[in-house]
Amino acid sequence: MTPILDTPIRVTLPDGSVRELEPGTTGAALAASIGAGLARAAVAIRVNGEIRDLVRPLADGDQIAILTERDPEALPLLRHSAAHILATAVRKLFPGAGIGFGPSIDEGFYYDFEVPRPFTPEDLEAIEAEMAAVIAADHAFVREEVSREEANRRFADDPLKLERISELGKDETITVYTDGPFVDLCRGPHVPSTAKLKHYKLLSGAGAYWRGDSNRQMLQRIYGTAYFKKDDLTQHLFRMEESKKRDHRMLGKQLDLFLFHPVAPGAAFWTEKGTVIYNALNDYMQELQRDGYREIRTPLLYNKALWETSGHWGKYRENMFLVLDNETNEHDMSLKPMNCPSHHLMYAAKKHSYRELPIRYVTYDVLHRNEVSGALSGLTRVRQFAQDDCHIYLMERQIQAEVHRLVQFISKYYETFGLKATLKFATRPEQRIGSDALWDEAERALRHALEATGQPYELKAGDGAFYGPKIDFDVEDAIGRKWQLGTIQLDYNAPERFDLQYVGDDNAEHRPVVIHRAVNGSFERFIAILIEHFAGAFPLWLAPEQVRVVPISDAQHEAAEAMTATLRDAGIRATLDDRNETLNYRIRDGEMAKVPYLAVVGQREAEGGTVAVRARGEGTKQEVIALTAFTARLVEDVRARKLG
Repeated sequence: MTPILDTPIRVTLPDGSVRELEPGTTGAALAASIGAGLARAAVAIRVNGEIRDLVRPLADGDQIAILTERDPEALPLLRHSAAHILATAVRKLFPGAGIGFGPSIDEGFYYDFEVPRPFTPEDLEAIEAEMAAVIAADHAFVREEVSREEANRRFADDPLKLERISELGKDETITVYTDGPFVDLCRGPHVPSTAKLKHYKLLSGAGAYWRGDSNRQMLQRIYGTAYFKKDDLTQHLFRMEESKKRDHRMLGKQLDLFLFHPVAPGAAFWTEKGTVIYNALNDYMQELQRDGYREIRTPLLYNKALWETSGHWGKYRENMFLVLDNETNEHDMSLKPMNCPSHHLMYAAKKHSYRELPIRYVTYDVLHRNEVSGALSGLTRVRQFAQDDCHIYLMERQIQAEVHRLVQFISKYYETFGLKATLKFATRPEQRIGSDALWDEAERALRHALEATGQPYELKAGDGAFYGPKIDFDVEDAIGRKWQLGTIQLDYNAPERFDLQYVGDDNAEHRPVVIHRAVNGSFERFIAILIEHFAGAFPLWLAPEQVRVVPISDAQHEAAEAMTATLRDAGIRATLDDRNETLNYRIRDGEMAKVPYLAVVGQREAEGGTVAVRARGEGTKQEVIALTAFTARLVEDVRARKLG
């Protein structure tokens, strides 16, 4: 029987209402039927959970949502389209350019090109101007499904695209997108036309290996960003400028906090000033974990048998530093990249009662991960680091209370530094260990515990650890950047793999569950974030040098020396600057070093037991105060870990 082609189709809108449409109706037509304003604002359509181009026809029974710039999925869509507009402009100015990949990323987009030389700043200006011409032309983004043969024909002059086509599955739908003169192999979707891009900026160029493989050819990557609103772009560019001023690598050198050396790539050398900050954080964490935690230390080097039991040997070995065993002449030893398995061994070494649980092991040992050299970046990506690493062994019925306790603990810790946390719930990844039944139980238990805290959270589907779901803490710094830091991970797999037991109130053996918890992430990365968050101007309790005593002349040297000793005796990190330099030079030097307080000592102060205090950031303003009162104020501010 011939189907009736003009039977209306029915689609459901987000509010549950149902609309009857003519067969072949597109998302754009649906938006126009709802209202002219929506038609102008629409950028894409969500169909049964999948984001699609507005011009694709709808089908009977579809669940529909029209997306505008207000929807979170819209910005990545705009940026992906911006990457295509960038490629269109590059192909116009560099006709033979090979076309790599051009995705949207967290704060913008990039595109990789195979060209004879790196792009110069002048090139970027010309490309940006050409993008404006592409946008003004208002080219529609046109999607087309093509055969493999047709795809090979269209991209016959571009080996990069031909390689990508060869990897597509036999039954995979191959799509290309055209905007004006440019054609690209792309899954899409895109905004309706190039004119939707209004506020954008090309940021920089960089080299990038094809497919991220250092054995392949070097391509030239162009980074850019795009926003729907001009103000958002302006704020982003401001944050970028602020980020440059706050770069922890620059400030770390300027403030003499740490250094790196080629003989130890990816491992920081901490100066005496940097070590003060490191120890202050470590001391604070130890203070917070004095009650209810058991601090332990475990070896750094293990036989592969441990990592085979934990699952790391099969899932994580390429990230581990392998060590040659002289007896077997094989690389079957490894420096530990994390503490979890060693903590499991400590737990398993003794018999435990349900009355002991939860048991919280915490350690600050150094760890090593074999990051590729090209990924190393100051303190944020290193090969040697230390974590405030904690593993909690508990009964299932204790999960909710423990997660509530940990969420409060971690959030309060960040508040000490003026950092506000956002919680994310991450579920099972594709590569994982353990049965689906175990994952079902772990995800159910952790989600229930998280929801019981009453804290809002976002879902990160597929982003869990390979052994269990997790709660991640993203913190926002002083200029609005987000950093992923702390984590609470629920693990049902490790107790099975390590045969962990406890004796219950029924006198039978039971399996505990494990929570992996880190707060700083790593001390190295957290210090990098703090350097940039505070722009090197640390609060008093963290500052390596808290007070610099500055005598006006040699006549006040003895009094200034005594004042410095008084401050030190009270536990204040005070230094004496009695160099043979002018007073203005020494004050300026103290300001450049971001010392919280400069205590200037003139003859009046020397005779009266006072100091003329200049607080950081308050210019030439001075407060003359008794040394005893000043000392007491400092001691209290340090004790309270005040931010200001």
